[in-house]
Amino acid sequence: MYGYGKGILKGLGVTLKRFVESYLEDLNWIGKKYSAEKTAFHSSKNQRGTFTIEYPEQKLPTPEEFRFVPFLVYDEGESGKKEIRCTSCGICAKACPPQCIWIVRTTDPSTGRPVPQPAEFYIDADICMNCGFCAEYCPFDAIKMDHDYEIASYGRNLLNKERLMKSASYYASIRPLNNAREVEARRAKEAAKAAKAG
Repeated sequence: MYGYGKGILKGLGVTLKRFVESYLEDLNWIGKKYSAEKTAFHSSKNQRGTFTIEYPEQKLPTPEEFRFVPFLVYDEGESGKKEIRCTSCGICAKACPPQCIWIVRTTDPSTGRPVPQPAEFYIDADICMNCGFCAEYCPFDAIKMDHDYEIASYGRNLLNKERLMKSASYYASIRPLNNAREVEARRAKEAAKAAKAG
C-alpha cells in the first residue's frame, strides 16, 4: 500500500514549481512588459516557469521556415515597373492538393497567342492548407510562402493577383538564408550557361 499517490504528489510538485517560477521570472521584467528582449527570452531555452504571450501586443519571432498563404514575387524593373516572375505555366495549380489556385493566362490581342504572364491569378486562402507545394514546384521562383498569418476577415479570403504580389526584397527580408541560397544557385547556373556558350 505504501507509495500510492507518490506520482500524483510529484506531478503537483512540478506544477507548483513552474507556477512559482513564472511569477519570479516576471519580477525580472518589470517595466519591460512588451519588449522585444523579453519576447526573445520567452522563446529561448533559458525561460523558467510557464509563460503566456500577450498577443497581439507581444508576438513570438517567426521562424524563417514558417509558411502561410503563398504570394507572387515580382522584381523591380527599370523605372520602378513591377516585373512579375510568374509565366502562368500552371504547375503550381496542378501541384496544389486542395486545388485552391486559379490562373488565367494573358493572350496577345492582335495575334491571339498566349503571353507568358498571368492576366488573373487567384488563391482561395480559406481552402489553402499552407503545404508549400506550389512554391516548391515553381520552376521560376515566382511563388513563395508568406509569414503574414493575420489575414482573418468576415468575408471570403479570395486573394487576387494585386493582393498576392510582393517584391523580391520583401521575400529576402522574411527568408534571408533561403534567398541567399537561391541567388547563389541562379548565379552558378548563369555562369555555367555563359561558360558553355563561350
